[in-house]
Amino acid sequence: MDVVYIFHESDVTRVPLFHYDRHIFNLLAVRGGGVWDRGRREFIFNGAVSADRFGFIVSSVPYVWVEEGSSLLPRVFGFIGDACQVQEKAVSSLAFPLEVSVPSPELPLVSDPFLPEKFPEHWQNKLELELRSRKYSPRTRCAYLYFNRMLCRSLQKSPEEVCAEDIKGFLASIEKDKNYSASSMNLTISAIKFFYKIVLKKDISKEQRRPRQDRRLPVVLSKDEIKSILTSVKNLKHRLLLMMVYASGLRVSEVVCLKREDIDVDRKTISIISGKGRKDRLSIMSSAVIETIKLYYSRCNVSTWVFPGAAPGSHLSIRSAQHIFEKAINTAKIEKPASIHSLRHTFATHLLENGTDISYIKELLGHSSVKTTERYTHVARRKVLTIISPLDTIDNEG
Repeated sequence: MDVVYIFHESDVTRVPLFHYDRHIFNLLAVRGGGVWDRGRREFIFNGAVSADRFGFIVSSVPYVWVEEGSSLLPRVFGFIGDACQVQEKAVSSLAFPLEVSVPSPELPLVSDPFLPEKFPEHWQNKLELELRSRKYSPRTRCAYLYFNRMLCRSLQKSPEEVCAEDIKGFLASIEKDKNYSASSMNLTISAIKFFYKIVLKKDISKEQRRPRQDRRLPVVLSKDEIKSILTSVKNLKHRLLLMMVYASGLRVSEVVCLKREDIDVDRKTISIISGKGRKDRLSIMSSAVIETIKLYYSRCNVSTWVFPGAAPGSHLSIRSAQHIFEKAINTAKIEKPASIHSLRHTFATHLLENGTDISYIKELLGHSSVKTTERYTHVARRKVLTIISPLDTIDNEG
């Protein structure tokens, strides 16, 4: 079990990470706003951060609060449900509380942990208000807040002092020093543009051009590789989760949030409620999944969440689902750079190879445009891949 140790002093709060865990790392960085000290391998927070506030930041992860230099015994949260109570108390005290969610992964951190904060709290609250009034997702709100804080901290300027040249220089520096992908650069630009145009009413970023998106092919697994992955998983709950991602083309955020009422065994369908873009859709359900889920229901007490988490009343976390896949692919000795999302890519590709109309695949995946679905035509084993290379026929001339 992952446990976070928090050391609180009079002017600073430190959270060492003895072992890297992406989920905890992102909770502390994005939701908590901590600054990573690479040399000491710990997060640094303002000393005013309280134990109750950390109950919200780390969500259901157990944590130990240590008052350094004090005779008080360490306080322990989360092992028997205390973290949930602490979290509710923390949320109620916030002006614009964030919902409990897994923050967007792979957000980079400011390299210097000792630079003062330059994005004032009143601007943070106004940004949060504008984002909520437009029903932006919790992950987007976290990212937009993060990148604007990062801009001001890196420049050591308040939002009012930042100019267009500052923004251009900041974007150039993070591309050079942090090797941002095009999608990360675009997210950063969107965050900055939203704040300066909508919140500050000072559209200094309107001339900033966006980089072209990277066009990478999705990682696709063969049917034999899928069999190897599924047979390597002995835990029934974990195997069912991976089966459903592949058999129905679900996103990992969708499969962990499935409720028992979302599964219609008779019609062989799965209802995805409020998927990406807050859209509902239906997807197909495999006969093999139906047999497995019946066995799963008979062995496990499933009342609400199909895949319940460790904390009472919660569902399995995205990070846990990712870890299940990572363990399975290692056990199956598959060396492709695949993630659990590759099962969704493989679902679409295999349907295309079997002759399913691309418009149907688009609906099953929940894509807004068929252009997004067309990426799978580049990896499907179609007739073009049966063409023989001229090198293989060079000896046939004669």
